[in-house]
Amino acid sequence: MRQQAPALRRQDVAARRARLQQLSNWLHANRTAIQDALYADFRKPAAEADMTEIWTSLVELKHTVKHLKKWMAPRRVGVSLALLGTRSWVQVEPKGVVLIISPWNYPFYLAVGPLISAIAAGNAVVIKPAEQTPATSALLQRLCEDLFQPNEVLLLQGDKEVATELLKLPWDHIFFTGSPEVGKIVMRAAARHLSGLTLELGGKNPAVVDETANLRDAAEKIVWGKFLNNGQTCVAPDYLLVQESVQPALLTELAAAIQRAYNPNGAGIQQSDSLARVVNQHHFARLAGLLEDAQTRGATVVAGGTVDASQNYIEPTILTNVPAGARILEEEIFGPLLPVLTFRNLSETAEYINARLKPLAQYVFSGNAENRRYLLENISAGGAGVNETVLHFAHPELPTGGVGNSGLGKAHGHSGFLAFSNEKGVMRQRVGFTGIKAMYPPYTPRVRQLISLLVKHL
Repeated sequence: MRQQAPALRRQDVAARRARLQQLSNWLHANRTAIQDALYADFRKPAAEADMTEIWTSLVELKHTVKHLKKWMAPRRVGVSLALLGTRSWVQVEPKGVVLIISPWNYPFYLAVGPLISAIAAGNAVVIKPAEQTPATSALLQRLCEDLFQPNEVLLLQGDKEVATELLKLPWDHIFFTGSPEVGKIVMRAAARHLSGLTLELGGKNPAVVDETANLRDAAEKIVWGKFLNNGQTCVAPDYLLVQESVQPALLTELAAAIQRAYNPNGAGIQQSDSLARVVNQHHFARLAGLLEDAQTRGATVVAGGTVDASQNYIEPTILTNVPAGARILEEEIFGPLLPVLTFRNLSETAEYINARLKPLAQYVFSGNAENRRYLLENISAGGAGVNETVLHFAHPELPTGGVGNSGLGKAHGHSGFLAFSNEKGVMRQRVGFTGIKAMYPPYTPRVRQLISLLVKHL
């Protein structure tokens, strides 16, 4: 791949667009195969596969193809008075050979999305998909073999030992999506070679609902964002903070929204074909343990609570009266369990959230502009949604990524292109006399006077 990287570097806009268009055509032609693979891995509904894996990939492709010429073009920058006579610009170049380590929760999109950015930037790419979703990994393998030469894009399947060996290599950039714990391992590995790094991690994303919010609207959006993909979404609301005065009404709306979404005919939520399953037995046991721990400590289940190990099924569950110290309030949930806490005033919410690790996303439901402003300005998070959940992640013009424990660097759209690029600053100076030459050594009194004028005025 190192030998092929220079050729990819030289590809013009048309060549890179052609490769991206081939990828788009493949997605359209293999829509059913993508749906089938995701259903085989964790019973993901076809509609969710379309919306969260295929459509999101196509949005990224269309946006990248449309803007690639502008992104690749050199960008002129201005000149200060002290540098008159020079001409400067920023030109982008591919980083070289890059590694994408993708997760199991959105196993197709979170492999293809970074791949789009890496191809657009002109890199050679190795993809290590998640072993927990083997059907999707096999399909991604076929995608790569159908569209690319192995010295351009190579997919390597395997368990964590394969990832460990790959991380020993001197990559020009590593793009990792996964947990903060594994992200630290990746970061240590990247440090050995000072590889570039993007970490798309996770966190306990708060959703705040104040007394001015439209409760039915808020409940529907929270239920959708939380239980989409059965809660296995890095930007899903992890817990709710609701103003005390409206908690009873919101709980009623949440329970009703769950029934409308997953039990419209009264046959039971477990029979719904709109709800995915927990990905495997290991994560099922972890989630069941969080639920049991919360109940043992006195938490109240106000909706849901049913579990079935034979199907890795956990019913969408709402909990209240969750005490401090419960594991469900300390660990990222990443599943269909939603604890609801209360607050009296907004300052309490900011203090509670900011006392914890910085989340990947925050959500604000309020009809009061001042309340929305306060929460956005006083809480640090990777991204945010106002009167919405999750959807900001699909906006190609918005940079997505975490801050602190929830991630490093940004992705999607132009941000994703830049993640896999080096922005090279270039200055062209005229030949012969320049203003700076007047300040070359030896540092005579006259030269020192000129430098003093430079410091004071320019």
